[in-house]
Amino acid sequence: MNTQNYPVVVRDRKMETTDVLCLELASLGGGVLPDFAPGAYVDVRLPEGLVRSYSLVRHAADRSCYLIAVKREAQGRGGSAALHDTVEVGTQLAISDPKGDFTLVEQPGMSCFVAGGIGITPLLAMIERLVELGSPWQLHYAAASPQRMAFREHLLELAQSGGQVFFHFSDGSTPRMDVQEIVRSLDAHPGAHVYCCGPARMVDDFLVATKPLESSTVHFERFGADQPLATEGGYTVELKSTGLRYPVPAGKTILDVLLEAGLDLPYSCGQGVCGSCHTKVIAGEVDHRDCYLTEDERAANNSMLICCSGAKSSSLTLDL
Repeated sequence: MNTQNYPVVVRDRKMETTDVLCLELASLGGGVLPDFAPGAYVDVRLPEGLVRSYSLVRHAADRSCYLIAVKREAQGRGGSAALHDTVEVGTQLAISDPKGDFTLVEQPGMSCFVAGGIGITPLLAMIERLVELGSPWQLHYAAASPQRMAFREHLLELAQSGGQVFFHFSDGSTPRMDVQEIVRSLDAHPGAHVYCCGPARMVDDFLVATKPLESSTVHFERFGADQPLATEGGYTVELKSTGLRYPVPAGKTILDVLLEAGLDLPYSCGQGVCGSCHTKVIAGEVDHRDCYLTEDERAANNSMLICCSGAKSSSLTLDL
């Protein structure tokens, strides 16, 4: 499945913290980049062939460039290290159209944000949009220390326009974040929308705390899947459109096998987070390893994320 790619050039780079790199990406031809909903992300295609997804940080009126923030991940898959170590001002890259389901719902009531570490990146664009609209908002942001908190000064500036910012540091200088208490405080704001982006433990706590709330007001995004990729293999995948069958060996995901077979499929994160490879299942039992589908969607067994999930049955038939 082909998607639009835009050639861009790195116009500026700076270290936001000791491990967070900010890259300003400008249209290579000097044109305007596509508009995007606050919270959206783009796929960044590196010269080495790697594809990684990064949230668009700023929601500025200037569409000649985008800003992304990349945290160096010591246990990552090489994308963050490549951007930190090899990308300089003038480096040419390619990016996808902005996309994603974790986006701001514009409404007149309170919007409450819960962020952990680099999870601030999609939330910052949402907050900037709310400042433009003059809508109420509050942010609860946890990081290891003030020195490792990305965009701290900018957030304090935004709060001067009427928002509220609460910082929590795990170095002991402030009380630790209490997600349950944050959600309870929203009783004073009926109908508030609440957003969370951060590590798995934080998002899990958030989902427990927000269970009593109307589901349409609860929004979240994780950094990565909680479970390892399904690479045990030992089953076959059949494509509905052609009837062709592909054995999935140990060490490979379904996506790996189908890409190697020459199929043109949408994908991005490779971890079961973004939903780009969401695929309908016609037959077979899925071994779900993503953190994108809801529990009800997993139980229905009629769709899966082929970048990370596999089969419990001897075969799967996919709507491809």
